[in-house]
Amino acid sequence: MAWFVLIIAGLLETFGVAMINQLSVKRNWQTISLLILGFGLSFTLLSYSLRTIPMGTGYAIWTGIGVVGGTLIGMVFYGESKDWKRATFIAMVLGAAVGLKLVS
Repeated sequence: MAWFVLIIAGLLETFGVAMINQLSVKRNWQTISLLILGFGLSFTLLSYSLRTIPMGTGYAIWTGIGVVGGTLIGMVFYGESKDWKRATFIAMVLGAAVGLKLVS
């Protein structure tokens, strides 16, 4: 259950990062509210998952999901570079997260 919660926390971090980008485009109370909600829920779920998962592993996976998710959202929705080198490093981050899960 803790791993599932950690993945949801990482996805909410990705949502928060997307709202940061949206805030730079359009400043309104809805975007600010969604940003606070996304990161607030993300931190809450991260805290819950760290009751079971070792802190170093949980934090690394949480940030990895956020990094990969933020990069993919930037590539798909905001026209950021889709260079093969970026994809390679995204795959490396994902591989490291899977590796941490396997050894934890």
